[in-house]
Amino acid sequence: MTKTSLDMLPTVRGKYKPNADLAKLTWFRVGGVADVLFSPEDEDDLIDFLQNKPKNVPVMLIGMGSNMLVRDGGVAGVVIKLGRKFSKIEALGGNRILAGAGVADARVAKAAYDESLDGFAFLKGVPGAIGGALRMNAGAHGTEIKDILVEARALDSQGNVHIFSLDDMGFGYRHCGIDEDYIFISATFEGVTSDQISIKAKMDKVTDLRVAAQPINSRTGGSTFKNPDDKSAWKYVDEAGFRGHINGGAQVSEMHTNFLINMGDATASDIEQLGDMVKAKVETDTGTILHWEIKRVGRKS
Repeated sequence: MTKTSLDMLPTVRGKYKPNADLAKLTWFRVGGVADVLFSPEDEDDLIDFLQNKPKNVPVMLIGMGSNMLVRDGGVAGVVIKLGRKFSKIEALGGNRILAGAGVADARVAKAAYDESLDGFAFLKGVPGAIGGALRMNAGAHGTEIKDILVEARALDSQGNVHIFSLDDMGFGYRHCGIDEDYIFISATFEGVTSDQISIKAKMDKVTDLRVAAQPINSRTGGSTFKNPDDKSAWKYVDEAGFRGHINGGAQVSEMHTNFLINMGDATASDIEQLGDMVKAKVETDTGTILHWEIKRVGRKS
């Protein structure tokens, strides 16, 4: 594939950065470069870019990089990083909150608390931003994005605006039915009026459980595998004997075996190989196929 260069791209008001190091934008802190990183000034700037870029230039969105593994060979085309203009939160009244796709999930939980709205506490335990949460129907502690979503706003690959209702989204477990080419811009959520004391207690419980059970201070990508129907993925990994297992600079967490860790000098290949080793052993031992929850993108080196 031909490498994307700046002279192939339309004029924008935002910023282009060629050969951008994507490792700095992910929680794993591994991976190669993007041909071009684009930070649009605002929604109109992004629409203009999508409408005028060459059709053969691939586009990929990166959010907070909390549940993403960028491979060592980097990413072809243009990687879009939504900035400040996509990170606004607004109380709409009627128990509703509008949040940009770039807003951290935990900030939405706090905004709901400020408005005395229940139903959002689980977002304190979801790393990442709203765009990613919509893309994977993120959830924690028995609640998912689908439980509070009213509608989502997105752009297609040609820059056309679409509004998707909850039913349109085609949500399943860690799944959204909207085509990957669509870029989520914002979403409207609805909660239930409650008292702040009980809401705060729920948020604190979510935080305490996360701190106690997950290696949140490590370079990790969140939950590695989706939970099978019968039991949690971490139990399969543990029973396969992988707790603490090391491959190169990557390790299966001693604390929570559904987390892979960059011990400091891991490559993306180390991490992906370790995950695939776990998958193969679990399938051999039990017949159960674990499915990656972490999004793996880019070219293998």
